[in-house]
Amino acid sequence: MTTKVQKSVTVDVPVSMAYNQWTQFEEFPRFMDGVEEVRQLDDTHLEWKADIAGHTKEWTAEITEQHPDERVAWKSETGAPNAGVVTFHRLGEGRTGVTVQLDAEPDGALEAAGDLMGVLERRVKG
Repeated sequence: MTTKVQKSVTVDVPVSMAYNQWTQFEEFPRFMDGVEEVRQLDDTHLEWKADIAGHTKEWTAEITEQHPDERVAWKSETGAPNAGVVTFHRLGEGRTGVTVQLDAEPDGALEAAGDLMGVLERRVKG
């Protein structure tokens, strides 16, 4: 059973600033709840470690598409199955719409129960 989450927010920064912040992957633990560590291995590969419903999950992801100030897409290659895309939309001077779409596979009954409570959705929104 794949969980699909989509969230959009408007931020009061220019598109380039929003995009540049998003692509500083190793900074994610500072602002994304549950992300414990991100290591950038090269231009297109990242190692992730996160707490999901009280369990540590690890995976390696490949950035499959990257267009500056527009979008970043990824998919897991090993570990916890997931894929997604984040898009950036100029809404006016100094305002950006950011949309995240994420598909993930809950692992076992505990994560499925956590998914039902919206854990993943709250993480994406955060």
